[in-house]
Parts: sequence; structure tokens; C-alpha cells
Amino acid sequence: MPAAILITGVGKRVGFYLAKHLAQQGHKVIGTYRSQYPQLQELEALGVELHRCDFYHDAQLDELLQKLAQQSAFKALIHNASDWLPDGDTTSALSIMDKMMRIHVSVPYTINLALADQLKANSGMADIIHITDYVAEKGSKKHAAYAASKAALQNLTLSFAAKYAPEVKVNSIAPALLMFNPDDDEHYKQKALNKSLMTKEGGEVEILNAINYLLQSHYVTGQTLKIDGGRHLV
Repeated sequence: MPAAILITGVGKRVGFYLAKHLAQQGHKVIGTYRSQYPQLQELEALGVELHRCDFYHDAQLDELLQKLAQQSAFKALIHNASDWLPDGDTTSALSIMDKMMRIHVSVPYTINLALADQLKANSGMADIIHITDYVAEKGSKKHAAYAASKAALQNLTLSFAAKYAPEVKVNSIAPALLMFNPDDDEHYKQKALNKSLMTKEGGEVEILNAINYLLQSHYVTGQTLKIDGGRHLV
């Protein structure tokens, strides 16, 4: 059984793009998704093994881990699954923080621990890649819980890099704007583009290029690759 690449959150956008292109590159890809999307049929046609799992439910996560335990080796774990909840009032604050920490921290932490043996069983060096966010270091006025959880995920990168070396490399990718949503208006788009030196969308390919770099490296670990179009200089 060939070593697999696990990608969480492959239903749309970046996760779908990564699963599609890594499968086309010849990798065995296992993907998780929360909601059904028509494009998942395209991934199935490419041979991607799909598992529906709502990470907010313990029973579904446990079932997923039992299925993943049947895989003899993993080449990489790519933690892409995410949620983006705005901060609420005092009645909802604790719930929002719990959800953000669960999806971005508790679930990757649990999966990393559960699949440690399969990562180390890979014939070559294995990888864990956490998809964090530009706001992990900047913070956010309207999405403080989200930003804090992504910062915690970035910190997990350091812990697991030290814990699993030298058999497993562990790194983060921290993107800023990659692509707009279909309902974003022109005023918002222009305002967002002006926040970076490059004044354009990065596109999903930037994440794919970063992942390919990390997968091919034999030396980089405990690092965060920032894909932000030069936002820190604006």
C-alpha cells in the first residue's frame, strides 16, 4: 500500500485545488470534507479517497481516525480544514472561541498524534503542513478568535517539529489573500488588493508551489512560509 497524503477540507477552494493537483501528480490522496459539493466527483474520478467528517463531532472524528489507522504509511498530513467565524457578543464568545480552537488546533493536534507511527513508517522523510493565516501574527479586530486559533496552530508547528524530528518535518504556510469569493464587491476587492505590494490575488497555485517545495525539501522544518504579497511592508 503506497504512502498517502492526507488533506483535510477538500470540498472547495484551496483544499479542492490541492487534492486535485497532487492526485494528478501521481500521489495517493486521502481527503476529508464536511459538506457535499458537486466537484467532489471530480476528485473521486482522479482516485482521491474521500471521507465525510464534521470535525465538530467527536464520534465522526473518532470514526475517521479508525479508518486512517488502516493506512500503513503517510507521506504527508496537510491540515487545510478551516472555519471563519466573526467575533460575537458575550453570550456567543465562548462558543465561537471553542469552535475556532477545535477546528484549527484540537483536531490537527489529535490527528498528528494519532498518525505518528504511520508518518514515521514512510520510506522517506514525511511531512506535516499546517495551513495557518497571515493574521496569526497580526491579529484581527473582527475575527480575534479565528486569529488566535491560527496563532495556536502555528505554535503547534514548533512543538511537533521538535517532537517528530528527524523522521518528520513540520512546517506552516501562512497565506493572506489568495482569491476572492464570488459575491465580493468591487470596492472590497480594490481595498483588499491595496493592502499588499503585489496588488493582486495570489491564487491557489501559490499554496501548491509552497507545498511542493516543502515535500521536496530534506532540511526545512519548524518554519512558517508567508505567502502574503508583501503585506507586512505596506
